[in-house]
Amino acid sequence: MQEMMLLDRRTKELVKEYVPEGDVLDSIVCFFSIFADSTRVRMLSALAISEMCVTDLSRVLEINQTTVSHQLRLLKNLGIVKSERQGKIIFYSLVNDTVNDVMLKGVEFLGC
Repeated sequence: MQEMMLLDRRTKELVKEYVPEGDVLDSIVCFFSIFADSTRVRMLSALAISEMCVTDLSRVLEINQTTVSHQLRLLKNLGIVKSERQGKIIFYSLVNDTVNDVMLKGVEFLGC
């Protein structure tokens, strides 16, 4: 008995070609996981407005400095934020506008 195909051959080929797998899939999942934590989203939103140091982020967002430092270290390791030392103070900023664009698209999608 022949197996019945619900999809046409072209669709099947396109799906196989474009659905991510392996390292690409892992990277995409890792990227979107940064938005799964409310503290990180708040911090990223603040950094989209202005570069800030740990103290400023902690005060303006009313978050413990240890938590801010931990999240910044994670975001820096993922290549989402960068740091620049100015004397004794380290300022953090977004590497580029992509993360903010993704958040804005999410807000647009949700109709917020």
